[in-house]
Amino acid sequence: MILIDTHCHAHFRSYRDDMDEVIRRSLSKGVGMITVGTTFETSQKGLEVAERYDGLWATVGMHPNHLCPQDFIDDEELDPALQQTIHTKGHDFDPADFLPLARHPKCVAIGECGLDYFQIPASEDREAVIEKQKETTRQHFDLASEVGLPVAIHSRDAQKDQLALIKEFLAAGKLVRRGVIHCFTGTLEEALEYLETGFLISFTGIITFAPRKKDPLINGLSPLQEVVRQIPLESIMAETDAPYLSPEPYRGKRNEPWHVEFVAKKIAEIKGISFEEVCEVTTKNAEKLFGIKVR
Repeated sequence: MILIDTHCHAHFRSYRDDMDEVIRRSLSKGVGMITVGTTFETSQKGLEVAERYDGLWATVGMHPNHLCPQDFIDDEELDPALQQTIHTKGHDFDPADFLPLARHPKCVAIGECGLDYFQIPASEDREAVIEKQKETTRQHFDLASEVGLPVAIHSRDAQKDQLALIKEFLAAGKLVRRGVIHCFTGTLEEALEYLETGFLISFTGIITFAPRKKDPLINGLSPLQEVVRQIPLESIMAETDAPYLSPEPYRGKRNEPWHVEFVAKKIAEIKGISFEEVCEVTTKNAEKLFGIKVR
């Protein structure tokens, strides 16, 4: 292995016709994977798939978008022909159901879990949904603390509240293994606050996108690229969030875990260092956080 995709969904239905081919292709290119659960069913399936492959691990958890009834498309970057509307009737997170999954030897983190204030349906009581998200996040944090695993956090338009929850648990002596803020798209100030808690920051193919016209350039970079430039490589991991968020030059197409190499190359370009150094350090970061051996 030369690199690891620290957050993908290699077992999701976007790969229902060629999942094993996609996994083998990434492994053959020296890319390991952590495939991430977002409901009880996908968490269970992720572990089942991870059992079959060396170089593939899984996480278990409940994505905040599944906590209330809604229909949504996971990401606008997908080719419209590949977009799949996700229907969820709304779930409750029961730690007792997830505990056996969390103790599986291939489970390396709890999540993805966290707060998403962007995707709350207008038909729902917004404050009630936010409170349910917070309580469910606390339940995930308690589970992670019980089994001694890190957490994989999804945080969208909710960085202040997400930080507060992390600090709440750290003050209580919990979340000893810390975790990662997956698909980070916040500000430099927010990134530095997360780093102060001991959490890592993970970047996706979004950092390969050209700056938007409405974004101010900072040192010739988009604001998110400037975050990459500013924070230490020792605090960074690389991911794809596949099948979503394909990096350039595959933007708009179904993403695959091996595309994480384009994320790593962009990190190297932004920081003015070698691709090999990015692979070496980000992989070590993942090995330390998740307690795995990639190489």
